[in-house]
Amino acid sequence: MTNLKKTVLIMAGGRGTRFWPKSRKSLPKQFLSLTGDGKTMIQLTVDRLLPIVDIEDIYISTNEDYRALCLEQLPGLPEENILCEPVGRNTAPCIGLGAVHIAKKYDDAIMIVLPSDHQIKHPDIFRDTLEEAAKIAEENTNLVQIGITPDYPETGYGYIKYMPDVKHGVAYKVEKFVEKPDLQTAKQYLETGKYLWNAGQFVWKVSSILGNMEQLMPDTYAKLMNIKGAIGTDAYNDVLNTQFRAMESKSIDYGVMEKAQNIYVIPGNFGWDDVGSWLAVGRLQKEDSDHNVISGDVISVSSESCIIQGGKKLIAAVGLEDIVIVDTEDAILICHKDHAGEIKQVMAELEDKGRSELL
Repeated sequence: MTNLKKTVLIMAGGRGTRFWPKSRKSLPKQFLSLTGDGKTMIQLTVDRLLPIVDIEDIYISTNEDYRALCLEQLPGLPEENILCEPVGRNTAPCIGLGAVHIAKKYDDAIMIVLPSDHQIKHPDIFRDTLEEAAKIAEENTNLVQIGITPDYPETGYGYIKYMPDVKHGVAYKVEKFVEKPDLQTAKQYLETGKYLWNAGQFVWKVSSILGNMEQLMPDTYAKLMNIKGAIGTDAYNDVLNTQFRAMESKSIDYGVMEKAQNIYVIPGNFGWDDVGSWLAVGRLQKEDSDHNVISGDVISVSSESCIIQGGKKLIAAVGLEDIVIVDTEDAILICHKDHAGEIKQVMAELEDKGRSELL
């Protein structure tokens, strides 16, 4: 057991563009139910943490547009724990803002940082992994990541190379972080058995991450301290607005993790899925005998391996294979599975044509 209070920052500001037309500016992916159990992604994220963290110690980083959605979907969460960034500045300022709010409340605490839209099949193993990470993070200034044991050569994720001979409990010392590889390189990573997927899950003490930011991102740190001084005062919104906007946009990987000392990684084996596109729905929901994943008013004839999300009107799918169909009130997506990553380009076209009502 850790002696320090455990807190969580859930990052929930993304747009989820690959889930268009269900995911919109007004209702992005993290506020949608995609797993077939009626719960939204952010609700599932909070639920799996509640056995080890109190609801009043869970913070949500988002923007003003989604404050009401957070309050509606997460009853019991204190309103002051919804941290609304005035503008997107990547993950380092986002995490720094969470850290100063927690630091204002507690002298020091364990801070778990997680995305809001990942799926975990085995939440009990996930919680055990977080508990182990918290123990290691409590010692010295250790920064701990949860990496995902890869089971195929994925080219869409960054990787973490670790040292199999340098262990600290269940964690390994990190040798280096590497960018998204090409397929050949990804295959090599898999063969060595020394690489994990970088899933953007972190555990550290608030004092450790802020100490690293002071050293490695001094300008951002100074602005964060100005914000910390204004928390709980009438000046907070003005100070947040000016200081946060003036911060450099930088990821926590570039800003801190690639330069810091004492970085450890724990291999995660808890059934993780990043729910990155409509293809994830095929992995997360139940297939029928033809390997289709179907919801809504749908008739499927001689169709295989399709993902069909019906709306109010009947969809009849005949002789299709590897197709994604998503019906909403004002738009229908029809897409081959091999091109699911290109849905973002639809958004760009809509933007160019001034069709903002569909974004």
